Amino acid sequence: MLVIDAIGSTARSRRRTVAVNRAVAGPAVSDLVCRTIARATRGRWTPGDASAVTVVVDPALPAQGYRLSVRPDGISIIGGDQAGAFYGACTLAQLVELHGLTVPCVEIEDHPDLLVRGVMLDISRDKVPTMATLRELIDMLASWKVNQFQLYTEHTFAYRAHAEVWASASPMTAAEIVELDAYCRERFIELVPNQNSFGHLERWFMHDRYRPLAETPGGVTLPWGEITKHPFTLAPSPEGLEFLDGLYRELLPNFTSSRFNVGCDETYDLGLGRSRERVAAVGRPRVWLDFVRDIHALAARHGRSIQVWGDTVRRHPELFADVPRDITILDWGYDRERSLDATAARLARVGQPFYVCPGTSSWTSLVGRTDNAIANVLDAVEAAHRHGAKGVLVTDWGDGGHWQHLPISYVGFAWTAALAWSLDANRGLDLPRALDQFAFRTPGLGQIVWDLGNTYLRPGFRRGNSSILYWFYTATLAEMRRTWVPFIKYGTEAFLDDASVQRGMHETIEWIDATLAPLSRIDNELVCRELAHGGAMARHAARRVLGADGLHAELDALVDELVALWPIRNRAGGLRGSVAKLNASRAFI
Repeated sequence: MLVIDAIGSTARSRRRTVAVNRAVAGPAVSDLVCRTIARATRGRWTPGDASAVTVVVDPALPAQGYRLSVRPDGISIIGGDQAGAFYGACTLAQLVELHGLTVPCVEIEDHPDLLVRGVMLDISRDKVPTMATLRELIDMLASWKVNQFQLYTEHTFAYRAHAEVWASASPMTAAEIVELDAYCRERFIELVPNQNSFGHLERWFMHDRYRPLAETPGGVTLPWGEITKHPFTLAPSPEGLEFLDGLYRELLPNFTSSRFNVGCDETYDLGLGRSRERVAAVGRPRVWLDFVRDIHALAARHGRSIQVWGDTVRRHPELFADVPRDITILDWGYDRERSLDATAARLARVGQPFYVCPGTSSWTSLVGRTDNAIANVLDAVEAAHRHGAKGVLVTDWGDGGHWQHLPISYVGFAWTAALAWSLDANRGLDLPRALDQFAFRTPGLGQIVWDLGNTYLRPGFRRGNSSILYWFYTATLAEMRRTWVPFIKYGTEAFLDDASVQRGMHETIEWIDATLAPLSRIDNELVCRELAHGGAMARHAARRVLGADGLHAELDALVDELVALWPIRNRAGGLRGSVAKLNASRAFI
């Protein structure tokens, strides 16, 4: 990502009008330059015959690096490889977006700090984006020099032999994955397959056909108190491996990536059922690792190296010595108070390849958690630098109905892209301004998204990895006081004091109203509607606590707008479940 404020220090005494010579460095790279600049100018520019831009590849430059020169006599992009040439074109396109077709004379030599800069989007919690939404998102991420993309999948791939699992989910099909893979490759993004393969398989086990594969026969109590209706974790067994082999044989050929995220996180009920005796004999961590090693060998037979979420390894560092060294550990953590540094240091000491995985802080928040996201991502990228991470993968989840709208996540996407490309250069990035220019293409929206994302601070107390406002859709304040005090991280005394709670809810409503006031003057109908709906969700949560009048009518309006907005970016599958969760919240009014 270009550092906007740094442009002011570049010589501007002479300017150059942009055109592209298609013939230099082959048609593929030159066509990328043309398309990139055309997108930046919203179609106002189309390539002509003038030879004002030359594009070449010079392997002497760093991998993914480039040298961009804008001089009175012409413009040149020299890439260390074809990806570097594309990133040079992205920077040129940003200059065009900022200055129009007559750009300032500059000399920029640049290359990334981290060679892998990824985004993971959850498509298993109700929202499965349309192909149009995915293409638009990929174009935006590519322009920010993101180069890995994952779609987190539990049950939302259309496996031919398992239609009952995805029948109501509007899943990704094999043909769509092939199309998306090619679309990503053209933009130097690696589309990495992602299929959770151990925990988080409740959507499979709600069907009788798959329940014999589960660790437990019924539901399980999760650490945060939720009780699942169905089993959660695949039993580590030969039958389980055979099941996974069938999934992999159908899923993996649609991807050109040699990597594969197999998940294996949060296996909460492991050892409570079929593997009870084995866990009693050797311990739960060892049983987990043994099955991960089986999955590792299975994936290798399919020509893939695996990525595994790092929560079990983080809690049990005694496993480090026995984890195969070609497994990439994805060490995640989403609250600013829990640094990723310590685990990164341990992984580095044993030579285990790893990514740091912060979050966008969008989920279970309604409108985001800006300050948390900024601190969480900064900590992760700093840890990646200190300890030699292979890359960074920012995650965007959809827990609890996936009620947050996609633009809420742009703060985390853009901040991660900027820091992962150049930590030192982008620490001071004016992110709201960058979002205005390079995401929304609308002045003012970046600041509104930023400020709306700090609504979570207004109540004065909060629960980790979420906004407390979200939880008012799942419980009353009285219920929270009885059962949640251990979960409340800050301001527990305010949580117990009526006057403080009332004051916090009024401050929350005032903050939301002031933040959203400029929307009426902004010309971007869809994003304005999405932000207004998110703000209304958060305002309604605060009004529940205050015992305001008309709450059922308000909830009706919120449901209606969710239903109206959903199909603009997402497929129909999942809407019913998301709306059902929202309607169920009537029990807590």
